[in-house]
Amino acid sequence: MSGILYLVATPIGNLEDITLRAINVLKEVDLIAAEDTRHSLKLLNHLEISKPLFSYHRHNEEVKSDYLIDKLLNGENIAIITDAGTPAISDPGEFIVKKAIENNITIVPIPGCCALINALICSGFDTREFAFYGFLPLNKKIRANKFEQLKKENKTIILYEAPHKIITTLNDIYKNMGDVNIVLARELTKIHESFLRGTVSELISKMENIKGEMIILIEGNQKVEEEEKENLSIEEQYELYKKEGLNKNEIIKKIAKNNGVKKNDIYMQFIDKE
Repeated sequence: MSGILYLVATPIGNLEDITLRAINVLKEVDLIAAEDTRHSLKLLNHLEISKPLFSYHRHNEEVKSDYLIDKLLNGENIAIITDAGTPAISDPGEFIVKKAIENNITIVPIPGCCALINALICSGFDTREFAFYGFLPLNKKIRANKFEQLKKENKTIILYEAPHKIITTLNDIYKNMGDVNIVLARELTKIHESFLRGTVSELISKMENIKGEMIILIEGNQKVEEEEKENLSIEEQYELYKKEGLNKNEIIKKIAKNNGVKKNDIYMQFIDKE
């Protein structure tokens, strides 16, 4: 019988954020595959867990996955952990999950910290829909194409970026998207955790004295969203606004504005609507 592949979320800063279930799984598995064994050893020592550690990172994923799959097929239980947060979210994990599926191996998520979610819920931006783009490409042409996508995005955008590249990326956002509203979620769950809010130009001017790990959140392009709604039929607009939680009067007001007509004209079409 095959073993189980556990994807175990670990703290992104504060070690107290580890879950009881994660601790128990790490204690019980036969092997822990870690993105950086030296980094993970500090966490395991803190938790007083002693288990064989196996190096598993972006640069050896494809080769090492076969080795781990063989162990799983031989009945061993394995936990995947990364330096911080949830495996496979801009971190190793996706490749072995696909391999495990191909081999009918049971995969079990052990939920916990995920930096992008913690940044989003404190951003003050729309949380109903969001678009996570991870790290932007370094290649100039591909990066430019990616910004063309971002400009059309009407959802809250979440980006990861390395500390030494943050200013470059903020300048690229300003150059390609204008002076948009952003939030920098800084040093999440750590002693100096903070949220910096403002337009991108305002935050660029403050970056000289600000350091640390940051996540970039960009407010969705409301103009794009309204333009998309204007292309819908009046009935489709009504149903869309209703799903957003607006009452009948608010919906009619918005539809009238989108279509450049009087509110009474719209009201008569939906007089029987609740």
